[in-house]
Amino acid sequence: MAAPKLDAVSAAAIDLAREAAVEVGGPDSVGEHRDVVAEEGDRIVTHTFECLLPGYADWQWAVTLVRASRAKEPTVNEAVLLPTDGALLAPEWVPWADRIGPGDIAPGMLMATPDNDPRLEPGFAATDLPVDADNADWVQLRTTVAELGLGRERVLSRFGRDEAAERWLDGPPGPGDEGSREAPAPCSTCGYFVALRGALGTMFGACTNQYSPSDGRVVSINHGCGGHSDVVAEQRARELPAPSYDTIGIDETLFD
Repeated sequence: MAAPKLDAVSAAAIDLAREAAVEVGGPDSVGEHRDVVAEEGDRIVTHTFECLLPGYADWQWAVTLVRASRAKEPTVNEAVLLPTDGALLAPEWVPWADRIGPGDIAPGMLMATPDNDPRLEPGFAATDLPVDADNADWVQLRTTVAELGLGRERVLSRFGRDEAAERWLDGPPGPGDEGSREAPAPCSTCGYFVALRGALGTMFGACTNQYSPSDGRVVSINHGCGGHSDVVAEQRARELPAPSYDTIGIDETLFD
């Protein structure tokens, strides 16, 4: 296929193209004329100009001119700012649902849970429906649960428990961190350790020692820190005797 023919009249209309670029970007944003190329179609060309806008290195203004049949002067079709091969571009947009990560939910933010989330199962007759059951069946089951007042509509499934257990064991609550390796004994033997309820209680609990870095957090039974309750001082702190002269309890001043 033959290359488009460059229209001489439109190619020579550099000033017209520059005026269009200036109108869009401002007088200080348009630099030197770079090139003119013929586009597909009759008497259509595109002029490119250097972009002087801060932060737009290697971008250029592209102004397309078109000349109608038998017309003596071209007119402006469009004026846009386009990147060249070396231009700095924004990263490819990723949907929020795909880029949300652990701990990203902030106050005021809502994150919907899918009806077929494998980490959850119906709180009533959980074994009657598989995780990939029809959505209408799940809706009907939730309605029944609500009418009977049987508590939570959905509870943690076995998959959800296993996933949480693996994540906690591999993370800071597990036994593999430096604090656990240096601890005098595991959390399972500590008086500040409170076991969780249910199946997870056989492996995890919560720390209640306010001086521990794990205070208020889930820890595994094999986790540990230097605040273990069995580390007891050999002797109690000695009580100080009463002061020989009470400078605190006297209300009078030296000048009374």
